[in-house]
Amino acid sequence: MDKGLHFMFFVITTMLLLRESSQTGEKNDAEIPAVSKSDFGLLYKEGRPTLTVTTILEDPYVMVRSAELEGYCIDLLTALAAMLHFSYRVKVVGDGQYGALSPGGNWTGMVGEILRQEADIAVAPLTVTSAREEVVSFTTPFLQTGIGILLRKDTVSQEMSFFHFLAPFSKETWTGLLFAYVLTCICLFLVARLSPCEWNEPKNEENHFTFLNSLWFGAGALALQGVTPRPKALSVRVVAAVWWLFTIALLAAYIANFTALLSSGSEQLPIQTFEDLVKQRNLEFGTLDGSSTFYFFKNSKNPIHQMIYEYMDKRRDHVLVKTYQEAVQRVMESNYAFIGESISQDLAAARHCNLIRAPEVIGARGFGIATPQASPWTKKLSIAVLKLRESGDLDYLRNKWWETSCLHKSRDRWSPLQPQALGGLFLTLAIGLALGVIAAVVELSNKCRHAAGHVKKSCCSVFTEELCTRLRIKDNSRQSQETSGRAN
Repeated sequence: MDKGLHFMFFVITTMLLLRESSQTGEKNDAEIPAVSKSDFGLLYKEGRPTLTVTTILEDPYVMVRSAELEGYCIDLLTALAAMLHFSYRVKVVGDGQYGALSPGGNWTGMVGEILRQEADIAVAPLTVTSAREEVVSFTTPFLQTGIGILLRKDTVSQEMSFFHFLAPFSKETWTGLLFAYVLTCICLFLVARLSPCEWNEPKNEENHFTFLNSLWFGAGALALQGVTPRPKALSVRVVAAVWWLFTIALLAAYIANFTALLSSGSEQLPIQTFEDLVKQRNLEFGTLDGSSTFYFFKNSKNPIHQMIYEYMDKRRDHVLVKTYQEAVQRVMESNYAFIGESISQDLAAARHCNLIRAPEVIGARGFGIATPQASPWTKKLSIAVLKLRESGDLDYLRNKWWETSCLHKSRDRWSPLQPQALGGLFLTLAIGLALGVIAAVVELSNKCRHAAGHVKKSCCSVFTEELCTRLRIKDNSRQSQETSGRAN
């Protein structure tokens, strides 16, 4: 009996010692992390790695709707997670900055959170720059953009000039029209003198198509008014008919373009380029404080860009804004021009119809996903972005979040009519003038051929005499009058 009790006591003691040792082993094993934070901070949940994603609130990339985040970057992140089989937790950057090097040598914004291992990746409209590339890695850009100028329409609209009626055509078109008018009048004058049907007796009869009358005839046709003299010869009628056709088509183009100009309510923007922005004195201009756009102008060697940087640096507290929403609001409410990402400015111009982006875009760049250096996820995410681009998913997301009712209106910009648009009309006029001259020469040749048979002279000599008589009729009559006066 005592032996049985001793045996049971021994067994119980042994089991307790074994259990304590196993608990100690489990405790020691738990103190050793399976995945360190430096190894990209992966935690496994339901068999998938969970990434901490930092982003920034900016329309339409990331927005808060009904206590949930949505936008272009959220849809992009969802597509990437489905392709690469990972879970994610999204957090908004604490300081509201994209990422810049502070005077103390530390990085702010989303770049700083990645460096401090507070986030695993950054999915946001974060521009790929050389300075950021030195401390973090970027994937293939998922959006291409540049640097543009956002303006308010009423702050840049020009006052209607005194010669506003000339605006429908460009300077080249008006020059071509003047040249065509003068050339047509000269051809009309020559053809009327060469054609026998306009006057049968050049020595005794006065031709109605003098040079001044020809100019008046062309001007009347240009104004769609019937004027005299009326052409009789076929050659003169050909020239007149072609000129009438030319003027009708030209007036139709002028009226249509002038109507479009009046309905648009504005002329070409006086601020087309960054050089125009520097030269003007009516608008203040600035960009986001600590953004890549600010450092682009700081590092640029272009004199115009340096002038822009000096202007913004001297007025840093006044012209630099903290957020993109603040910049758009300031453009709408004051005489302020915002320099920033062109793709975001296109959206602002589409959402607010009183805003417009200047035509010039500089500094082509792209938005990429930021990851820690030497991270295995950089290549995976880059390949996934390329697949989304090849499949058309990125284009679909762009159309989804940039499509608005005001988008098409911001693109309808009036421009003067260029000569290329009227090239066929000018060509038709030239062909018609050539046909008129040829017809007049044929008519004169036929008459000279009949006259040569009566006077028994060569056709060429009669043609030359008739040509000289018709082209110098006033000089000959003046000489004959002077000779008769001397004789008397």
